[in-house]
Amino acid sequence: MSSPNYSLKVNRELLDPNFESYRLSLDPIPSYNVELDAAVEEVKLKETQYTLDHVRAFGMYNYLHLDPWYPDSVFFVDCKGRVLNLTVTLDTALGKPKEVFRLSPDGGCEEPLCPSLSLPSASWAALSDGTGRLYLLRTSQRGENSHLQWEPQFNQQMGEPFVILHSLAHVQGGVHSLEVLLLRVQKDPQESKGSGFSVTLEWITVAAQDQGKRYEVRTRRLLTGKSVPHYAALEPQGRGLMVASEKPFACTHLDGKAVETPADGAPEVGAADPLYFWQQTAEDVTVSVRMPEGFSKDQVQFRLAGGSLSVGVQGFAPILEGALHAAVDPEASAWVIKDNKSLEVTLQKLEEGSTWPELVPGDGRGEYVVSEEQAALIHERLTYLTVDDLNANGEAEKPPCNSQELEDCDGFPEDSSSLTHFDGGTLQPTQVVNLGSHQYLFTVDADPSEMPCLCLRHDVDALVWQPRPAQPDAMWEHIATFNALGYVQASKRDKKFSTCAPDFSYAALGECLRRTFIYRQPAPVDTVLFNRKQGRQVGQVAKQQVASLDSADPVLGFRASNERLFVLTEKNLFVLKVNNN
Repeated sequence: MSSPNYSLKVNRELLDPNFESYRLSLDPIPSYNVELDAAVEEVKLKETQYTLDHVRAFGMYNYLHLDPWYPDSVFFVDCKGRVLNLTVTLDTALGKPKEVFRLSPDGGCEEPLCPSLSLPSASWAALSDGTGRLYLLRTSQRGENSHLQWEPQFNQQMGEPFVILHSLAHVQGGVHSLEVLLLRVQKDPQESKGSGFSVTLEWITVAAQDQGKRYEVRTRRLLTGKSVPHYAALEPQGRGLMVASEKPFACTHLDGKAVETPADGAPEVGAADPLYFWQQTAEDVTVSVRMPEGFSKDQVQFRLAGGSLSVGVQGFAPILEGALHAAVDPEASAWVIKDNKSLEVTLQKLEEGSTWPELVPGDGRGEYVVSEEQAALIHERLTYLTVDDLNANGEAEKPPCNSQELEDCDGFPEDSSSLTHFDGGTLQPTQVVNLGSHQYLFTVDADPSEMPCLCLRHDVDALVWQPRPAQPDAMWEHIATFNALGYVQASKRDKKFSTCAPDFSYAALGECLRRTFIYRQPAPVDTVLFNRKQGRQVGQVAKQQVASLDSADPVLGFRASNERLFVLTEKNLFVLKVNNN
């Protein structure tokens, strides 16, 4: 089934075209160290967990969890299976982390994963022990009673080991439910040409029974893909799911049963081949859409209006649908059936001479065929860039550009990621955003009542996007910008974690060992400063600060609140006081 393609709309008022750079500040950052009684439960990858997906999902896992409902409260699991909490009220009087729950030892799992935790509400927690067991625990109001023991309300083996990506709690029809999203990387016999593994997202709904006396699994939904998602989160009330990944996901099972193609889905025309072919000249675009066998002229559904094209067969969802790259003249456009197998559509360009890079932006199901006229035009335009010798006259001119001289921060991921919204009822994609070169950077909980935000690189900047699932016409809102952070973070070769404060007052990058970089938003300066090159007064300065941890152990966790930055190593928990609010 075809889903509409959308683009992210940048709020230009949140961009600063005059931003120059971050200024290194030598102001010290107060740092406090809490020594742990037992080491953090770090689970190293086995020899059988060798793929890049394993590294992304489990090797780079963030072992520290910030409570989005109560500021400056973090959780982690140590090697004794204890879930420990540290809540900061006074930096100079940090106590020892307090135990709130203890996992039962399970030695039967050959390839356990790291324990994972998610906090769906102010009084509930979802916990995985890394062996495939899911706990749902009542925590009481954690801010007021952070020392109270958590009470398990649900404890069940859910299959192969997983990590929890996201969870939420809600009440609907008087029934309390919890939605939990699990991630697995599993052996896939059908994946013989690739890595031999597939990635699954399992969305589980657990609902109260007998007036809340017990909880049972109500629904299990399984989505399968070929890459670990950068971002995956559930919509409030369990109405949908959003996934950002390099390769698409699709629903494959519902409550253990394989999901068939929906009755209103597009007719099968050969999944391995393109759904359509297209070519262009300076005046028009020709599209050949593959149609199912036995179709007739009366069954053709064709619509061309408002810069959008829709082609399909009566009784089925459109085969090709979406906004065209540029405007066309509907009166001068037409379609005709070819060989009873395809529908040939001719679109007259309004702007003659223009070259379309795509027919429908973001739709990768078609194949572009270069016509002889187009090939000749491209050759003519590129002739001046080519010579017989790579550098025929190196003495007189500068050598040509060498790709090896480019910095890492000048490159983008080879794969083109997409951001997809799935409907909670049908589990079919409703909206898709082609992220292109907008590299994913990190996820942050700005408001616990909303979906988590995701931060993407746009040119050199880092833009924060807040999902708004209740607004189909503007489902992703640009709410904050970190100037030049997209470029800066790409230049940090040893970067392991990145995050920002929920109020977006600063962003932070954490290396594998010791060093932490803090990038503050521009702030007014007390003294008069002038830009020597431009001869103008500088009213604001964005500061960069560097903190070095007093530990040689690898960094395992990295979280930021509005006031503090928490950094977890195997034996220590560091608290950096960034803001004095």
